[in-house]
Amino acid sequence: MYRKLYTSFAERKAKGTKSFAVLIDPDKVTPAGITDLAEKCTAAQVDYIFLGGSLVITQHLDECVQRIKASCDIPVILFPGSPSQVSQYADALLYLSVISGRNADLLIGQHVVSAVAVKKSGLEVIPTGYMVIDGGVPTTVSYISNTFPIPSDKDDIAMCTAMAGEMLGQRLIYMDSGSGARDAISESMIARVASQVTVPIIVGGGIRDAEKAYLNCKAGADVIVVGNAIEKDTSLIKEIANAVHSAPLIVK
Repeated sequence: MYRKLYTSFAERKAKGTKSFAVLIDPDKVTPAGITDLAEKCTAAQVDYIFLGGSLVITQHLDECVQRIKASCDIPVILFPGSPSQVSQYADALLYLSVISGRNADLLIGQHVVSAVAVKKSGLEVIPTGYMVIDGGVPTTVSYISNTFPIPSDKDDIAMCTAMAGEMLGQRLIYMDSGSGARDAISESMIARVASQVTVPIIVGGGIRDAEKAYLNCKAGADVIVVGNAIEKDTSLIKEIANAVHSAPLIVK
């Protein structure tokens, strides 16, 4: 069922409005530090907070969500690395299918395992076609997913993969070069995908500055996600938010 958050993504895309999401990995923050992050996100007018990671070995996912919700009104969307990363306190869940790989477990297997818990959580579930793009170095996501990323110079493969995901019913396309990627996804690849799909496109991984975020928006990204760079320098939240929100409107 597609409800409030998916409608937000779709309506912003229809208007050509670009969005910025800050990615928080529960393994890399203390619960106390989340309050400061949430306040900075509010001041910068961040549109969404994504919460999750490839492992999440700590046990305070629920607490993280609750602290964010207590500190700001920004929607909290789970970006899970496994079926165990579900919290009923969040606003929505990106239900990820790794459409760039050939690992059946991440196309449908883990979804079968998690289906009952996800439905019981009451979360808004957003089917998301997840595409891992080569970021120049091995990343946690490529290792954990046991898949080969799409080569960074194969724009047509990325385009066809995204088209297939949309036609199979995915409501979002998420292109990611992974946390700690050396290279961000090229504007040419983003533009190629954006030229052929109508669902909102999320782009993350390897984005370290406001200029890159702005260029990705111009190329056709609807939502920019930054996590790793912000962990090192929280002042980037404001800089990147300003860049994303100043990107030219693009309405198809």
